[in-house]
Amino acid sequence: MDIHGARAVTTTIHPPESEAPARASRGERHRLTVVGGLAALSLDAMASVAYGPEAIVLVLALAGGTGLGFTLPVTLSIATLLVVLTASYRQVIAAFPDGGGAYGVARRYLGRRASLAAGASLIIDYVLNVAVSVAAGVAALTSAFPVLLPGTVWLCLGVLAVLTAINLRGIAHSARAFVLPTVVYVGAIVVVVLAGLVRSEPAIDPNTAAQQAGTLQSVGILLLLKAFANGCAALTGVEAIANAVPSFRKPRVRRAQTAELVLGGLLAVMLIGIAALIEKFAIRPVPGVTVLSQVTEASLGDGFGYYLVQFATVVLLALAANTSFGGLPVLAQLLAKDNNLPHAFALRADRSVHRHGIAFLTVTSAALLVLADGQMNSLVPLFAIGVFVGFTLSQVGMVRHWIADRPRGWVGKTALNGFGALLTGIAAIVVTASKFGEGGWLIAVALPVLVLLMEAVHRSYQHIGTRLELGHRPTPPRPVKSLVVVPVATVSRLTRDAIAAGLSLGGKVIAVHVGHPDDAEQAAFLSAWEDWDPGVPMVRLHDERHRLAAPLVEYLQAVRDLQVFVLIPEVEPDHAWQRVLQNQRGAILAHALRRRTNVIVCRMRFRTRST
Repeated sequence: MDIHGARAVTTTIHPPESEAPARASRGERHRLTVVGGLAALSLDAMASVAYGPEAIVLVLALAGGTGLGFTLPVTLSIATLLVVLTASYRQVIAAFPDGGGAYGVARRYLGRRASLAAGASLIIDYVLNVAVSVAAGVAALTSAFPVLLPGTVWLCLGVLAVLTAINLRGIAHSARAFVLPTVVYVGAIVVVVLAGLVRSEPAIDPNTAAQQAGTLQSVGILLLLKAFANGCAALTGVEAIANAVPSFRKPRVRRAQTAELVLGGLLAVMLIGIAALIEKFAIRPVPGVTVLSQVTEASLGDGFGYYLVQFATVVLLALAANTSFGGLPVLAQLLAKDNNLPHAFALRADRSVHRHGIAFLTVTSAALLVLADGQMNSLVPLFAIGVFVGFTLSQVGMVRHWIADRPRGWVGKTALNGFGALLTGIAAIVVTASKFGEGGWLIAVALPVLVLLMEAVHRSYQHIGTRLELGHRPTPPRPVKSLVVVPVATVSRLTRDAIAAGLSLGGKVIAVHVGHPDDAEQAAFLSAWEDWDPGVPMVRLHDERHRLAAPLVEYLQAVRDLQVFVLIPEVEPDHAWQRVLQNQRGAILAHALRRRTNVIVCRMRFRTRST
């Protein structure tokens, strides 16, 4: 059949009908259920019960017993904000089923720069969450076993390596691994709350060793705001489910919304319950003893139940980093698709894993842990600042969403999101101001720097798209005269195959040899070439400084009106370690030609292993 002049025919190869559903089913198995979503994406928020109430108590203790009496009201205000955020993010999930959370909302309704600020704040929070959670878990471990203290940094890196390995197997695998610890932890906290509420007197007097810390102050609005801001650390991670909606099984939106609702309910119950017990048992800060430990001891005594709660807390603090491993790679994928991060972040592996996002999270968290020497107290002042920027932008964006679309009940929804934006905006200002001198300045600098870097990436992709004329129909292709250049250094099978490949491409083929007239090796090569006589002309180039690439570059720069192909023959070794045995001649030539000429560079691999 004569095919010249015929229309192009596109053939699509479809998998067998029996394989397509099976493949889709396998893909869904690697996604999250509601319980799996809570285990994989909400551990950060769940574990914050261990340090959120304590952060409130540490501030209110400055005003003595009167200040501590405001623990429950402050916690109730945080729980109110939690309710607002939970309701809001359920709407975000429905409006943005592709994930992204605050980034997706800001991108659509507040503009690209606001979305970059939201994305940058979430990236910073995800990285800090991993570092803080791992450091907190290791700190609890070294407190129980002081002999491990000198190896704090190595323990942190070890825990981080384990989390990375689990997540590289796929998010569903990591979710299943964390379900049992999550259930044990939540169940233990609920038992502590219920036992404490029904107990008339504490099992062990929580104030026997307590000492009032600091200088007494009157309970002023600034103190309450600072306590509120500190306690808002318990809200970090609430947005992670909305950021990772594509990770859920179908129906993704309904499962993600259910997980968000369950998370908000459990977190509110635990926070309010712990706060009620703090006031009931008159808990005060005690050096070396956490507030949760005192509450547990007062509710359950110092027996098996106490140690179970402490152990579950240690495990959850270590595993809370998994929230970031579930949320950041999906967020990075969205940023990459919008040309704000390198496109490598959008690639997915066989198990629905964004390996580049996981690798970035691991490397940056490891760097923070090393710089902080694995000390949690050095990292906590940086925690929870950036996330409130994302919270606020998300709430403001949803306000604009309701005003623009005006669905049924939009006035109430607008008021809810507007109130949430006000609360999170105040929290962001108070948290940043109160922690600026404790390292918060680093976040204030890192956030705009990250935005500027993403702007630079976006401009680079815009420039590349303009040069490639993306979005425009190109003119029809036309053949042009071509020249195939084959750099040669020896007479061998490799040289023969390279010249044969060049001849098969069509057009004129020439061999180019770069050497020095005085070298004995060049004379031997020329003699061998003349004896062989492959039937193609050879151009001899030389350089007084014995440079390899420069003479070839200068020669090709002088070629006009031809499409030049440079075919570089190279040996592909049997084993990766054998690459160090190569002279890297091909890599040097390819690098120079790509940077300094417009030729098309082809690197032809010759495999030494027979097939």
